[in-house]
Amino acid sequence: MPQRKLDVVLDSVKRLMRMGATANLVNLLQKQYPADLAQLFSELPDKERQTAFTLLAERNSKLAMEALSELGPEAAAALLRDRTAEEIVKLTQELPSDDAAALIDYLPEELSSAVLELLQKRPAGGDVGELLEYAEKTAGRIMNPKVFALAEDITAGEAITALQGSRDVEVVFYLYVIDVRRHLVGVVSLRRLLLVAPDTPLKRIMTTDLISVRADMDQEEVARLVASYNLLAIPVVDEENKLVGVITVDDVIDVIKDEATEDVYRLAGVAGDDRVFTPAAESLRKRLPWLLINLATAFLAASVVGIFKNTIDKVVALAIYMPVVAGMGGNAATQTLTVIVRGIALGELTWGNTRKALFKEATVGIGNGIACGVIGAVVAWLFSSDPWLGGILAMAMIINMFVAATAGTLIPLMLRALKVDPALASSVFITTLTDVFGFFSFLGLAQVFLKYLHQSG
Repeated sequence: MPQRKLDVVLDSVKRLMRMGATANLVNLLQKQYPADLAQLFSELPDKERQTAFTLLAERNSKLAMEALSELGPEAAAALLRDRTAEEIVKLTQELPSDDAAALIDYLPEELSSAVLELLQKRPAGGDVGELLEYAEKTAGRIMNPKVFALAEDITAGEAITALQGSRDVEVVFYLYVIDVRRHLVGVVSLRRLLLVAPDTPLKRIMTTDLISVRADMDQEEVARLVASYNLLAIPVVDEENKLVGVITVDDVIDVIKDEATEDVYRLAGVAGDDRVFTPAAESLRKRLPWLLINLATAFLAASVVGIFKNTIDKVVALAIYMPVVAGMGGNAATQTLTVIVRGIALGELTWGNTRKALFKEATVGIGNGIACGVIGAVVAWLFSSDPWLGGILAMAMIINMFVAATAGTLIPLMLRALKVDPALASSVFITTLTDVFGFFSFLGLAQVFLKYLHQSG
């Protein structure tokens, strides 16, 4: 929804709430799309958000739950946590199993257990519990178990009739073909199904060279496959190649968004579930550990400066330009790190092509170092009237940007080899390296060429 329209609707909702015009408020909410309602809910204060959702759920529970699904499982669970398990079970029946499972997983543990216990007693409620048995961030957790599949011996006409009678399955993009033991043996596009004679057996028109994923595959790898092969849906199989579910492109889009958000957060040392309106105490608990680690590494960089204390005492101007060297190295490292982590996430960068990537980034680092170093040298010369100081600054920047590019390439790859998330830990190590090497190269060169510098006093 455009921001201007959102503001108008938001003002109308607040005004109708103040007036107590419940009927008009519900009518206004029912005219919105689920995605627009989710955006509207996110803009409302907590109390008003709860009121709006409750009124909508009483009149149109399906639309209300579709809006919660668009809002995200964490925020959706916050709107349901004060309801009884019976009420939540009734509401989650309006959602596909995968969306319901994601929402229930964010409920308080005691409430979540009660909801699952009630769901198990319902005919179709067991699907949610089965999905939650899969590990987080796997294909099994995000798939929909209600997948449309038919036996390989039926005809195209029979398949069309069965398809027309299906009501409780995920949106059908492809027709999956299974054998008598439910092994996935092929796939037929809907276009192909409609173009052949009605008496044609599916096994004659199905494609056997199909792409599927295991239920235990990481969701990020699933998203990569869907994007690489331009699929609208991808079947999920168990260890025996039996069809257990399907993942559609809308679920993949959510995965891509969540994974991208998580990587950006981790590059900054922030937990993936930290949000704008997360309680201050919780955000403090999540952010402080990484800041303490950075504090420890900052003292390491400071110890390097301490080694050259006498040099700084003789040339006070060195203290002015130290942050320039370290800061430029840190900025260059962040650029390299962003490109490399993205390359790893998309599968573009492997150990096989690391040498090519390393050579390219090192070349860019040296080039940036030369360009920025020359400019920095001229500025330092003009302000300090000391050409030697400018030259030392330039050489230090070239060295540090080369280190930044090299470290920004190799450290994420090494962390990945050690089964550590590159986005989570790379920035800490690289910041330390660029600070240490920046100070050491700048002050070390100053020590070597001390007799040529303009000394204080």
